[in-house]
Amino acid sequence: MRSRTGLLALVAIAGALAALAQGAGELPSWAFPMNPPDAKPPADDGVPRRVPGSDASYSLTQISDPRAFIAPDWHPQEHPAMPRVVAEGRRPAVFPCAFCHRADGSGGPESANLNGLPAAYIAQQMAAYRSGTRSTSAPQRAPQALMVGLAKAASDDEIAAAAAYFAQLPPKQNIRVVETADVPRTSVVGWVLVPTGSGEESIGQRVVEVPEDPKQFQMRDTHARFIAYVPPGSLARGEALVRTGGAGRTVQCASCHGDGLRGAGAVPPLAGRSPSYLARQLHDFRTGARTGETAQPMKPSVAKLTDDDIVAIVAYIASLKP
Repeated sequence: MRSRTGLLALVAIAGALAALAQGAGELPSWAFPMNPPDAKPPADDGVPRRVPGSDASYSLTQISDPRAFIAPDWHPQEHPAMPRVVAEGRRPAVFPCAFCHRADGSGGPESANLNGLPAAYIAQQMAAYRSGTRSTSAPQRAPQALMVGLAKAASDDEIAAAAAYFAQLPPKQNIRVVETADVPRTSVVGWVLVPTGSGEESIGQRVVEVPEDPKQFQMRDTHARFIAYVPPGSLARGEALVRTGGAGRTVQCASCHGDGLRGAGAVPPLAGRSPSYLARQLHDFRTGARTGETAQPMKPSVAKLTDDDIVAIVAYIASLKP
């Protein structure tokens, strides 16, 4: 039999974990969309895929499976030549960066927008993935799991080449933020919310970020654009939190991230980036999934934030011009 002391210790630990979970809140499904358990890549029918405005063509496998070790590049004239690690990767574990982050670095709601990030910051984050100080609150999500594995397999030279490439790409605005009480019903495809076409539902307290044209996005076309539906009043509330700190609720974001949140030195720009991605990072800072030296300045910023605060903050930041 367990001793009474042992039982009391277990109860205390369980209570502490429960309190911690309650304080951090459950991870919001809108920011951490999960593929259905039975989701499988579509079978390749051998028909080349194309997108408007491009002469390129790719198989369904090349578009949907990083293990093909090729990143679709529909519009090569719109960016510099990609380094090999960005375009092709290196077998068996260094998948091409541009497969998830796209050839122009614009990424999507399931990944990070890398264009215009400081090269030093990108290298820092890859080192944090390697060391384990940058983890994720949802390790079951494939995009984040792939990043952890890739960082550990990539060489220093590969990381430097990729960082220099993405840092030189100019930021672009590809998200339209819309305040609304009702939003399209969605399902999860490829770790991203997409409209089902089956009517609308109340937005509640969440952000619903969807591609304007899901098929175009699924082709990994860098011309894809997104709509971020946010609750009415989010932009004004988010602006107050971001610009003034909300009377001590958080820290003025520009004090570190620069004027207009367009970055400052090695501190990354935030303006115009995916609200889903930004929300995941705020939750990861708050739960302790992101730690280490570069994460420490964020601790005071997230300590008092509620889930509703995060909705407002990321809605406002996404609406800013990069």
